[in-house]
Amino acid sequence: MTTADTPSLRELVEDFLFREAELLDDWRLDEWVGLFAEDGRYVVPTTDLPEGDPKRDLVFIDDDITRLRARAARLNSRHAHREYPSSRTRRFVTNVRVAETGGGELSVTANVMVYRFRSGEGAPYVGSIHYILRRNGEDLRIVYRRAVLDMEALSSHGAVSIIF
Repeated sequence: MTTADTPSLRELVEDFLFREAELLDDWRLDEWVGLFAEDGRYVVPTTDLPEGDPKRDLVFIDDDITRLRARAARLNSRHAHREYPSSRTRRFVTNVRVAETGGGELSVTANVMVYRFRSGEGAPYVGSIHYILRRNGEDLRIVYRRAVLDMEALSSHGAVSIIF
């Protein structure tokens, strides 16, 4: 590969995020969990405390890899009543920013809009996601994924039953 053919770091990260969005939209949740490092964590703070820390504050989701695997298995089963059958979703990932933090890790922020369609209704979920990605050879792995919803309340949605 020549220098002109070598994708920039931002392009590599964007491709990774686009792949993640595709896996989530296609409900390939086991493959999505495979994007995480073994020490990976997925956090969704509450809408009234977007800067909330799971160590001291109540959050919607605070999953380590074990809980994340269980969440994916439940969402893929008939036991996730709000998601059986699965909603249709479409994700838009924009404004990707990448910073190298050392030790083979990257700090990444992206704006995200997820449209969820279910029972004849559509609902947008808007927010941002902060990642810490770790280089693993040619691959990237998610060490930390913090999804912050911009909504002031989930009153029209009632819950976050999809992975944002």
